[in-house]
Amino acid sequence: MKGKDLGKVLVIEDEKAQWLILTGFLSHQGFEADWASSGQEALARLQAEPYDLVLLDFRLPDMDGLDLLSKLRKLQPEIPVIMITAFGTIEVAVSAMKVGVFNFLTKPINLDVLLDSMKGALERSQLVRERKGRPAERYRPSNIIYSSSRMEAVMEMVSRVAQFSSTVLIRGESGTGKELIASAIHHASRRHDRPFIKVNCSALPETLLESELFGHEKGAFTGALQRRIGRLEAADGGTLFLDEIGDLPFTVQIKLLRFLQEKEFERLGSNTPLRVDVRVIAATHHDLEAAVRKRSFREDLYYRLVVVPIFLPPLRERPEDIPPLIDHFLHKVCEREGKEIPGVSPEARDFLLAYDYPGNVRELENMVERAVVLSRRGTITLEDLPVVLREGRAPDQAKGESGLPSAVANLEKDQILQALQAHQGNQTQTAQSLGISERALRYKMKKYGIKGRQAKE
Repeated sequence: MKGKDLGKVLVIEDEKAQWLILTGFLSHQGFEADWASSGQEALARLQAEPYDLVLLDFRLPDMDGLDLLSKLRKLQPEIPVIMITAFGTIEVAVSAMKVGVFNFLTKPINLDVLLDSMKGALERSQLVRERKGRPAERYRPSNIIYSSSRMEAVMEMVSRVAQFSSTVLIRGESGTGKELIASAIHHASRRHDRPFIKVNCSALPETLLESELFGHEKGAFTGALQRRIGRLEAADGGTLFLDEIGDLPFTVQIKLLRFLQEKEFERLGSNTPLRVDVRVIAATHHDLEAAVRKRSFREDLYYRLVVVPIFLPPLRERPEDIPPLIDHFLHKVCEREGKEIPGVSPEARDFLLAYDYPGNVRELENMVERAVVLSRRGTITLEDLPVVLREGRAPDQAKGESGLPSAVANLEKDQILQALQAHQGNQTQTAQSLGISERALRYKMKKYGIKGRQAKE
């Protein structure tokens, strides 16, 4: 295989020994690799010729990696960058991700993890280039309801990653719809006519979970009366969705890591390796980085899973999605229960819009279902809503708790009032100054009881 087959990589690294290791590895894998030992040398190379990918050391003799990143973006704006450092901190990683770094790896480099990350970065870069040459092709399942730009970005990512086989890690709070997104990726992919197999890693004890995933032979353990095919084998040709991956027992993590690395596994009680073609999508609401630091989750498995990360924002951060979700759940429950409820009263809708939904979309769906079941009138009214919602309080506040959430809310309310007054009540200008949409501004004004006359005082 010639070096140019997989792409041209610029390694920006001031330590020659590290550079020799990286370029030797990349050449062996089929990449063409160039070296720059300083920021200025790297900028000169990027000015002179195009590259497909950059591996960037955070600390260089003439500038740090973040400074260099902002300069190289002006030369080649869409080039994917993977940052490498011996001084990894959460703060540096967050800063790097905010300015468009595809991934952030710490030394000593795990070369397998590096290779997976590079492949993911190049696949995403190729998709961006292809989509610029043709109209966007989006997959929007009928059960994923949204109108916000945040969810539009998520669904754009779904369309991008669906056509490839890279491992995906979906993150977000409970109730945000991680399983729906995993299903959307599968059904928009070339594997759509093959199985989509789901496993909840927190729902089974360790011994049963291992058998559920990998299968077992007759006599493998007490009660194993016959051979059983595991979920991994059943998903051959399709997608395996591992929900709540953060709860995966440590011993099972080892076997999953082996499958992701080598694409083979054994059933319990067997020494015969089996190979299957399965794409893995995982999801979690846990802080996996913290779990890695506590050594309750394997670092090498984490990097195998996070090749393509997708973050689902909580419902409170995308209030534009609440109205269409209310209408969707109302229609869905009425159709299922055989009730005719034309809509939600303005007062009840205002309360539904102003609530923070700690349980996210799932909590909103439960509220609408409860209201439909209990309603005795033609529409959903305030009396059909839970007490904590009617009183405008989150469940923790209803118990008499206060503290940081309340302080943050007061601060946000004051900021909105000041911005409205500065713009003489003009909501368009106010929303622009706050960096939010007009719909989000109106939602927050309702939430905090801000009236038009207050804005002009």
